[in-house]
Amino acid sequence: MWFLPALRAAEFSGDGMKDVGGRDVRSTGPKSRAWVAAATLGAIMLAAGSAAAETIDWMRFGPAPGSSSIDQPYDASFAKQWEANPPKGYPTLSPENLNAMKAAIKRYSDVVDRGGWKAMPEGQIQPGANGPNVALLRERLSMSGDLKEGEGYFSEVYDGTVEKAVKRFQASNGLTPSGIVDKRTVAALNVPAAARLRQLKTNYTRLAEFARSAGKKYIVVNVPAQQIETVENDRVVSRHSGVVGKMDRQTPILRSAIHELNFNPVWHLPPTVIEKDLIPKGQEMARKGQDALAKFNIDAYGGDGKKLDTTKINWGGPAVRGLTYRQQPGPDNPLGFVKINFHNNYSVYMHDSPSQSLFGRNFRAASSGCVRIQGVEQVAAWLVQEQGWSQERVLAMKKSGERLDVRLKRPVPLYFVYITAWATEDGVIQFRRDLYNKDGVGPTASAY
Repeated sequence: MWFLPALRAAEFSGDGMKDVGGRDVRSTGPKSRAWVAAATLGAIMLAAGSAAAETIDWMRFGPAPGSSSIDQPYDASFAKQWEANPPKGYPTLSPENLNAMKAAIKRYSDVVDRGGWKAMPEGQIQPGANGPNVALLRERLSMSGDLKEGEGYFSEVYDGTVEKAVKRFQASNGLTPSGIVDKRTVAALNVPAAARLRQLKTNYTRLAEFARSAGKKYIVVNVPAQQIETVENDRVVSRHSGVVGKMDRQTPILRSAIHELNFNPVWHLPPTVIEKDLIPKGQEMARKGQDALAKFNIDAYGGDGKKLDTTKINWGGPAVRGLTYRQQPGPDNPLGFVKINFHNNYSVYMHDSPSQSLFGRNFRAASSGCVRIQGVEQVAAWLVQEQGWSQERVLAMKKSGERLDVRLKRPVPLYFVYITAWATEDGVIQFRRDLYNKDGVGPTASAY
């Protein structure tokens, strides 16, 4: 669906960004201080399907809990573009990352041995500010390696050097690189060094489990990063924003292999959605004399496979839990135009979504456990390219609405992983929020 330039190991410069080859991908002007990666990325998105109209209803599970609890005082359009279109970067599961992780563990061990860093006080800091809090910010960024040696450690002025360092920190901590130290950035800065060290050690074990056996071609879903990578020959082909499971409906950790794509699929409502969404909504609407199934274009089937009259369903009786529910393909189908199947014991899958706005948010834990993929057209085309499919043919399936199931001749390995801390071969240390509190470091690592 969209294609990104090779922005690998990006270095943030004062007005924009340069890649490791030194190529300038910046823009100039007032808005580029929030830099114009948004414009760069937005310009290379294909128009088809990328701006689908948003209709929030209960079937799409509403906004992400807590997603608007922290203000983002910068260009909203830039933030949406950045979050929805992450740079390719390096593969999360690369074997090369293991040595980089060992170096990161040593670095953070040294920081902890020196007593760690001081907490940043609450309050926003913007370019141009000055005072003791800026000096404290410089010290903090220097300790994590975001502010390079000799770049004004003790200065109290928030200049271009600090702005570049803040952007580095934000990008490597899963935040929109705005250069503005907002509440979310302060929360990430204030995760103790000892907690970060423990995360690195814990995640080294997780990473090693997958990195040594991932193979040459695979897809990885990093749940806490809320991102999906297609990887071939230890290089990222594409990286995608994703929506993952809520706290009470967590996306599972698993190994499997993708074996089938359903174009314009019928949605078979999974047990969790039936129990936690459909039945409560059916009961609520029945009390008002309304038919939930008719409203959401869902069909109900009895044990004999016969379609039922929805007006005669007793939402308060036990039989409602034994019925099968399906929604036919169409613009309201939550699966969108393609569903990606793999064998697992959790009734989860990956899919498109008619609801696009969540992909532009930083917090995207909003599903019932399945994974929604931004730009899924590119993933689908990559999966079926060996069978003679082109990107254009995939887009044609989206446009036509034709029902078609395609089995892969060679299943593609798939990994759902939980990696909150890792390092890459360029020396960058990455952290993501401990979304499901699995790292054992307390709530500070998930508070932003």
